[in-house]
Amino acid sequence: MPTSQAPTAVRFENASVSARVIGIGEAEPRISWVVPTADTGWLQTAYELELTRDGASRTYVVDGPEQILVPWPGDPLGSGDAAQVRVRVRGAAWSPWSEIYEVEAGVLREQDWVARFVSPVGVGELDRPAPVLRGTWRLPGGIVSARLYATAHGLFSASLNGASVGDDFLSPGWSSYHNRLRYESYDVTELLHPGENEVEVVLGNGWWRGALTWNMKTNYYGDRLAFLGQLEVRTETGERLTFTADETWTSAESNIVANDLYGGQTTDLTGTLVTRTGTVETVSEDTSTVVAPDGPPVRVTETVPATRIWRSPSGNLLVDFGQNLVGWVRLRAQPAPGAVVDVRHAEVLEADELGTRPLRNARATDRYLIGTQRDVTLEPQFTFHGFRYAQIDGVDEASIVSVEAVVLGSDMERTGYFESSDPLLDRLHENVVWGMRGNFVDVPTDCPQRDERLGWTGDIAVFAPTAQYLFNSTGLLRSWLKDLAADQYPDGGVPWVIPDVLNNDLTAAVWGDAAVVVPWTLYERSADKRVLEEQLPSMLAWVRYMANKAGSDGVWRGGFQFGDWLDPTAPPDDAMAAKADPDAVATAYFARSAQLLALAASVVGDGEVVAEANAVYERARRGFRREFVTPSGRVMSDAQTVYSLALVFGLLEGDERAHAAAKLADLVRLSGFTIATGFVGTPLISDALADNGYVDVAYRLLLQTACPSWLYPVTMGATTIWERWDSMLPDGTINPGEMTSFNHYALGAVADWLHRTVAGLAPTAPGYEQIRIAPQPGGGLTHAATRHTTPYGEATVAWRLQSEQLHVEATVPVGITATVSLPGRDSFDVGHGTYTWQTTITTTAVPSEIRTVRDLLDNPLAWQRFSDAALRLGVGGLGEGTPEAALAGRLAPVLNEPPHAALGVLAFGSLEGPAAALAAELDHILVP
Repeated sequence: MPTSQAPTAVRFENASVSARVIGIGEAEPRISWVVPTADTGWLQTAYELELTRDGASRTYVVDGPEQILVPWPGDPLGSGDAAQVRVRVRGAAWSPWSEIYEVEAGVLREQDWVARFVSPVGVGELDRPAPVLRGTWRLPGGIVSARLYATAHGLFSASLNGASVGDDFLSPGWSSYHNRLRYESYDVTELLHPGENEVEVVLGNGWWRGALTWNMKTNYYGDRLAFLGQLEVRTETGERLTFTADETWTSAESNIVANDLYGGQTTDLTGTLVTRTGTVETVSEDTSTVVAPDGPPVRVTETVPATRIWRSPSGNLLVDFGQNLVGWVRLRAQPAPGAVVDVRHAEVLEADELGTRPLRNARATDRYLIGTQRDVTLEPQFTFHGFRYAQIDGVDEASIVSVEAVVLGSDMERTGYFESSDPLLDRLHENVVWGMRGNFVDVPTDCPQRDERLGWTGDIAVFAPTAQYLFNSTGLLRSWLKDLAADQYPDGGVPWVIPDVLNNDLTAAVWGDAAVVVPWTLYERSADKRVLEEQLPSMLAWVRYMANKAGSDGVWRGGFQFGDWLDPTAPPDDAMAAKADPDAVATAYFARSAQLLALAASVVGDGEVVAEANAVYERARRGFRREFVTPSGRVMSDAQTVYSLALVFGLLEGDERAHAAAKLADLVRLSGFTIATGFVGTPLISDALADNGYVDVAYRLLLQTACPSWLYPVTMGATTIWERWDSMLPDGTINPGEMTSFNHYALGAVADWLHRTVAGLAPTAPGYEQIRIAPQPGGGLTHAATRHTTPYGEATVAWRLQSEQLHVEATVPVGITATVSLPGRDSFDVGHGTYTWQTTITTTAVPSEIRTVRDLLDNPLAWQRFSDAALRLGVGGLGEGTPEAALAGRLAPVLNEPPHAALGVLAFGSLEGPAAALAAELDHILVP
């Protein structure tokens, strides 16, 4: 009789696994678990939950196989209520019980907020030191539990009796503050004692009133900082006591002289700062917008030691941490009394000095005014920077005891990994991981270093699948989507950035489509149906907005569009000047969002929306084909991106698909296998090729190292994904464009293809309940592997190529079924377990004979010899892109002709001199 082990990894809502979760914002939190191992053939037929509340236990048996986000079976929790939960599962017999996990609600109802927002009086102006609020709470003995619930207008850092209440930073994070202001929950039981307890709260400007956007707007949400704090205490007699921050507190100026997210923080350690004191007053009694967080707080997730300290040519003291990251520098030093220590941050060097031009208006400098201390540890708390390098002024090398980078970010659980036989490809994947870590500082931003750092919708629209694989980002993105819905315009338009601090009333395709694409991706990867239920009105509003823009023929024409943003051929000062027709991009995404809306509405059971969305989808699809597709399968503007959109979004019919795929493959060949897509096409092009018979071309594109390509930045020393394909030029100088970030995750969306196709692990049902194991080796790789923590447990796929034998190992978690598709074998299904398979494979698509110019391009070694010879001899290297790309681009008219036809095109019909030498080289290449 098949049996299973006890369930593990019990979790509540979308929180990471923890023995105790406090402050959850649901009265009936959904529950999930993992069955770690089970005998072959075991299937869950029922589960039993035991809930213990206030010492009384009750069990609930539910028939069925569900184990992900199952409903709360008992009475709803009240604010501050806790329950201990354990679970067991039944196949033919019951498993052992899981360990006990505890979940505790936060403040669930507005009426449960006794506290009110209090603000300093007489101190705390924007141009003055950060205010500190102080008060006391007199507590009885016999405390068994104490929770502090806190938030702020601005940032806050709270301590009780001199000890910090938590390990979070930049709380309460950034949201659409006037609609949703998140609070944090802290277990402060061990910090309290009977009698007087001293409370201290320092307030920072943060996103509330610090500089925002390249216009350096201040006071965007308000010009006063305020704090909301409520302490809930339970005693051993069962009494529940509430204490709040109130008007008995006092205020004063702290030694944080200035603080700004873009500019940095200035701290006075001299002890001589003349500060003002004041009182506090209640500024708001409205707590209706105060909500519990869905995702994790921002924490220090790692520290990175310096790898090099040296003097620049101008004499500046520079530090290299070896990794572009987000956070700040922690410096322990012994500066001279009265010294002023400045720490300035940047992502790159230029001319061997700190490369600060890409920062634009962001000073990115932390300053410390030193007193008489002999040994100081210097670090800020109300700012963050994107950097690999730092310049330190005010101390010399001998005065530095230690220096390290403190890595800051939303504390998401890492869930996805990839590795291969190609070190450059592995570094690319690591760059994507670091790019996501640095740009998920509470909201998904475009960049973390310059005067921007905004929640650009287009970036996450294309990156969401990768984000969901690499980290448990469901909670963070669910929160962000609530802000999107709150900030959405009355006509259904979606702002460019969320939270919306631009207020320009403009929208754009792809960017606005985040309203549909992101919730659908969360559902696909997490099986969280509630995300769709919450977001369906927002999704519908956006699709209706597009339908109004498109009109009766389903084509979205004109108006502002970002288009295929940062196409590599776009000039540095015009990122929208892409090859792809912006109307084609907009209409393709219009069709895609309508299709996804229909699917989402079907999941939540809204038949009327299903019918409406399907009708809109068919209208947009017909409009796209009529307006942009020729009978031969060409797509208007003849760009890599438009073909990728048409193929991946299923906008073509019949032979159009094969013709379009062949055309796309030729465009890649004629670019010298360099990338020619921007933000829109980049996540799609690999699938468009591989899914239509051109996986070899996809690999040539993936493994290209010339500029523009995914691996070019890696060869230039990149440790994160760049904003532009050429953020750094081949000569080591910074791209002259005004927008030149070295930490932008959007172009790293290809990582999802590495997981799904190169390694071969892809979901085929929501939450990975069904997966596909289908590695597609190529590109000369000899092995690749991936692992992902699905809601059911860790799934893995690893393959290794030895001669022509493909060895595949895979782990399928309990609760998941897998369809396995291996080269040369029919597909088959398996249940949970660990497997090893072997098959014979021919990995190369190199033509056995070079009969055409296309065959010449498709043979990597032959093409390399030919192009090297042509460039060495000075034949045919005129055109766009790298010399090799320009050479390939000249061959468009003769792709189907014999190889020697290339000579006539490149040499303008002359076969004398260098052209004759090239002809001789080609003859050698063609000899079997």
